[in-house]
Amino acid sequence: MDTNLALLAIAERLFYEHGYMATNMDTLARAARMSSRTLYKHAGSKAALVGEVLAARDRRFFEQVDGLDVRALFAALAGWIAHEGARGCLFLRILGETGGAEPAIVAAVQAHKARLREHVARIVHADLGRAEAVLAGRIVLLFEGAVAASAWQGASAIEAACGAAVDLVAMARAA
Repeated sequence: MDTNLALLAIAERLFYEHGYMATNMDTLARAARMSSRTLYKHAGSKAALVGEVLAARDRRFFEQVDGLDVRALFAALAGWIAHEGARGCLFLRILGETGGAEPAIVAAVQAHKARLREHVARIVHADLGRAEAVLAGRIVLLFEGAVAASAWQGASAIEAACGAAVDLVAMARAA
C-alpha cells in the first residue's frame, strides 16, 4: 500500500477510535511506524492530515451509497457501520472536538452534510417524481439519528429509522 494511503488509513482509524484531539502526531508516527520527520513530510500538519482523512472518508462513504433508494440507503448505512464501527459520525465528532474553531474542518463537515442532503433529495425525487425538500430533510435527520443511535442500539436503530423513512415516502406518494 502506498505510504500516503497507509497513513490516511491509520490516521482515520486513530481519530475514529480515540478522537482527533487525543491523537497527537507522535502517536500517529508510532502507529505508522515512521519517524516524525517522515510523517510531517507526508502529512504536512495534523490539520492538513485531518482534511485528507475527511475527504477520503467522504469519497468512500458516497461510493457505498451512490444511486440507491431509501431502503438501500439505510441498508448501506448498516453495512458501513458493520464495517467501520458504531462510534457516531467522524465528521461531527471532530467538529465537536474542535468546537468549530478550525475553518477547514467546518468546511469539510458542511460539504459532507450538504452532499448527503443532496443525495437524499435525489433519491426522494427519483422515487416520487418530484422534489420534496422537507421530506428529504426529514430523511436526513432519520439517517443522522440512526448513525448516532447505532452506538448504543446497534442495528435496530438503523432498522427503525429506515422504517420511518419508508413510511414518510409512502405518505408523500399517497398525498
